[in-house]
Amino acid sequence: MTRSVPTTPDSVRQQAAEAAAKRRKLARSATVRWRRRTLLGLYLVFVLLPIYWLLNLSLQSNSEILGTFSFWPQNLTLANYIGIFTDANWYMGYVNSLAYVLMNMLISILVALPAAYAFSRFKFIGDKHLFFWLLTNLMAPPAVFLLPYFQLYYSVGLFDTHVAVALAHCLFNIPLAVWILEGFMSSVPKEVDETAYIDGYSFPAFFVKIFIPMIRSGIGVTLFFLFMFSWVELLLSRTLTATNAQPIASIMTRTSTASGIDWGTLAAAGVLTIIPGVIVVYFVRNHIAKGFALGRT
Repeated sequence: MTRSVPTTPDSVRQQAAEAAAKRRKLARSATVRWRRRTLLGLYLVFVLLPIYWLLNLSLQSNSEILGTFSFWPQNLTLANYIGIFTDANWYMGYVNSLAYVLMNMLISILVALPAAYAFSRFKFIGDKHLFFWLLTNLMAPPAVFLLPYFQLYYSVGLFDTHVAVALAHCLFNIPLAVWILEGFMSSVPKEVDETAYIDGYSFPAFFVKIFIPMIRSGIGVTLFFLFMFSWVELLLSRTLTATNAQPIASIMTRTSTASGIDWGTLAAAGVLTIIPGVIVVYFVRNHIAKGFALGRT
């Protein structure tokens, strides 16, 4: 089949105009792509530059940090990291932080799952008021609850324990978990529950085998936020601990000595503090993407 060639002046002009419009469209598309890539590159540099600079400082000695300005270590050293891994005061800070963070995540998710299911499936007197009251805990700063927690834990012998910090963080993490999970559970049709009961499932079997897998993205998003809040929180964890359960965030604030601040060790500790968050994001990245698209987040 041969392509017809325009012979009249009008058809020639029309074809030339269409070709010119097509070239302009392709040029605009290329310009838009170039601008987007440029903006994305600038954004990545803006975001990653502080992290790179922290890594750069962690590989330098204090004399080099204070004496010169360089974009990479002139005399690369791992002494800062070695000092952290060989000093029990430092590496136990990471162990303590991970201990109470994992405890808090487990307690919060076990309490929030049935609570969120109740809010999403049942109507009862004061349900909206109770749900709003849970959210008000997120509006109050941790300093408001600092003195009551300190006095209570000191009286019952929980001061300077991992359980004390984990339970204190539950005051903020459980309402957050309930709020996020309720949004995911409400998106699941109630007909799923009814069909499961007709098929002979008990509630525990239905909840564990059918319902939880349907909201696994919401659970992944919830665990991510629970980890992040508990990992970076400093005021409660520092005040409710002394020596045995002291978190890494509290230890990092004590690098100032009579000779000055140990910048290299502080930078190395900061790099090691970022790693657990990166690992968590890596494992729940797919759930986070689905969660931002489907849930309350």
